[in-house]
Amino acid sequence: MKIVIVGCTHAGTAAAAQILKSHPEATVRIYERDDNISFLSCGIYLYLGGKVNHLEDMFYSSPEALAKLGACVKTQHNVLKIDAQAKTLQVVDMQTGKVFDDTYDKLIMTTGSNVAVPPIFGIDESKVLLCKTYQQAQEIYETAKDNQRIAIIGAGYISPDMSDQAVQLLKAHGVNVLLNHQVTAFTGGDDGELVIETNQGDFTADLAIVGTGFVPNTELLRGQVEMDKHGAIIINDYVQTSNPDIYAAGDSCVVNFNPTGASAYTPLATNAVRQGALAGLNVFGNQQRYMGTQATSAMQLFNHTLATTGLTLKMAQQSHIPAERVTFDGTWRPSYMPSTDKLTIELIYNPENRKILGAQFLSAHEVAQSANAISIAIQNGNTIDDLSFVDMLFSPNFDDPFNYLNLVAQQAVEQERQAGRDNPRITAYGDWAKQNDRDLQ
Repeated sequence: MKIVIVGCTHAGTAAAAQILKSHPEATVRIYERDDNISFLSCGIYLYLGGKVNHLEDMFYSSPEALAKLGACVKTQHNVLKIDAQAKTLQVVDMQTGKVFDDTYDKLIMTTGSNVAVPPIFGIDESKVLLCKTYQQAQEIYETAKDNQRIAIIGAGYISPDMSDQAVQLLKAHGVNVLLNHQVTAFTGGDDGELVIETNQGDFTADLAIVGTGFVPNTELLRGQVEMDKHGAIIINDYVQTSNPDIYAAGDSCVVNFNPTGASAYTPLATNAVRQGALAGLNVFGNQQRYMGTQATSAMQLFNHTLATTGLTLKMAQQSHIPAERVTFDGTWRPSYMPSTDKLTIELIYNPENRKILGAQFLSAHEVAQSANAISIAIQNGNTIDDLSFVDMLFSPNFDDPFNYLNLVAQQAVEQERQAGRDNPRITAYGDWAKQNDRDLQ
């Protein structure tokens, strides 16, 4: 079988590796328009912040590594056209300009996404940069060396309460945060300054970095396979498109978003590697079903960890899902320990079936793995009652007798009891661990 993979970052790399591991006899040809593969754009901040000394460390594979596995890797080759009915591709060698045709038995589309470039006047100014690719990261690093005032346009997705805390943390570190400001234009100012025009006045900076999201790169299959309103390719439970000979993975396609039970466009590296590996398996037949995602992610904000999984309250309401929220404000381990840190958890759940819908975390302590635990709970359809008493380790060095995930769930159970929606099989012990902590002192 001849399999062509178009695009080779996370999803394409995972697909090729999986195919050649399980079916070394397969013919695998990869077309990638850049001169590199497998770049971890989510690690750019580590390089810019000086935690990683070499940007090249953000590559976890190479054309040579895939070729050693048995793939035919064509970097700096751009696919110009795909005819899904004829199973043909038109490709250009970007170094020589030569255009040629190729064929496939099965096609895996892992063309990724592009930075969503807003229609702003002056977006092509030399001091307005994008942030996604290896080359863009290099440009930011070199440009920022000689520029002290840097503006960031766009700021990700978290709930309003957590956003307020993040804003305060940014301000405490000298960052000027301007909410509800819409950029309308970039223009050159005096002495080489960049003027940023907004709906609430003008500001000056030395450099602007645009991070306003991503759009799927799917023009090659437009009108040939089903897509959603974002232009993301729609896939089934085996990452197969509406054309049975074409599979899709990564930022070019939707995900099955478990908290809502519907498809969504959620460009994350975690989704890409899983979908890519599944494409490598299922291209030979329906072997493993796609489990879907909770869109779990985390970031380090100065000395704090901010993590999220599943739905925020606002997202649940927008999806017309019954939802309630509880907030845990405490510490991650007992106060009698030599040190601890404040921990805030927002837990979102459905009061009708008591299932967990999402959670967000903020602490100076590393709590990202707790977001993974909640992701599993959402994946498995667990309720607040389940989470209240699920077995977790206890040692004062790590947590309270009831882990903080138990405690926030117990708050939810108590909230439901007070609202007259008690589960008669469960009794809430939301204050037990706090009282025990006081008794031990």
